[in-house]
Amino acid sequence: MSAKTKLPTAAEAIRVKGWLGAHKYLLLRRLSQIAFLAIFLIGPWFGIWWVKGNLAGSLTLDVLPLTDPLVLLQGIAAGHWPELTAITGALIVGVTYALIGGRVYCSWVCPINPVTDGAHWLHDKLGLQKGWQPKRNTRYWMLAMVFAVSALTGTIAWEFVNPVTMLHRGLVFGAGFAWTFVIAVFLFDLFVSRRGWCGHICPVGAFYDLLGMKSVLRVSASNRAACDDCMDCFAVCPEMHVISPALRGKGEETPLILSPDCTNCGRCIDVCAVDVFRFTHRFDTSPAAGRDDATRSPAPDTRAA
Repeated sequence: MSAKTKLPTAAEAIRVKGWLGAHKYLLLRRLSQIAFLAIFLIGPWFGIWWVKGNLAGSLTLDVLPLTDPLVLLQGIAAGHWPELTAITGALIVGVTYALIGGRVYCSWVCPINPVTDGAHWLHDKLGLQKGWQPKRNTRYWMLAMVFAVSALTGTIAWEFVNPVTMLHRGLVFGAGFAWTFVIAVFLFDLFVSRRGWCGHICPVGAFYDLLGMKSVLRVSASNRAACDDCMDCFAVCPEMHVISPALRGKGEETPLILSPDCTNCGRCIDVCAVDVFRFTHRFDTSPAAGRDDATRSPAPDTRAA
């Protein structure tokens, strides 16, 4: 008997849900990333200053201050005590991401995410090897180094090389040196380390990972008993190690993906043809049968008819 033919990733989900249904959260993420980028660009491009600044720090409608908490902490490490508006803005952003999931920033806001997703897509199309994989805690060492360099130099060090900031500058001022950093990230993920930048190197991702450790928004493998081992969820997940504990767990073990590494991107929900995954909250205690529970045959009925 021949082995079951492996379909292309998401092919079954597209057949069952349709193309839009199998890409719903991916499309919503792209719209979200474009929207966040657009609100910062309509000022310098069209003179419509609804928002002044960028993702590092901004003022909306001359009223609402928003500050990247990582930028604020770098400033403090550099010896510059921030103004009250900056502290207020950092608290608003920090509390929001602490509740919805720190790495939601990475998948729904960060404009570098489409760059690294594009590199991953091309990496797969070219059939390239996985490449060098830094240890996962490398990004935490990078985060520590950012604070150390800020303290030693008296500057907000990461902003000098932050690809997000460089992308914003490139879009505002056109061709220039800033694009070098964006291209370097793309080439790093394409040729050096598959999904290496966001998953292993970026200190911003490390910071928001820590910020969202106890976040409320979670993905749950609530229908894990229906899993047919197609492996599509692992193929699309940027942090695939977060899936196994929830998907492979027994009935008494939580189906919630509790790792702060999860970006809440929703792609596992998109590509699952049998709807194993869904968004929920960390206090969801709904029981979920494990796959072993579902496949275990009931004892035969030996009673006389």
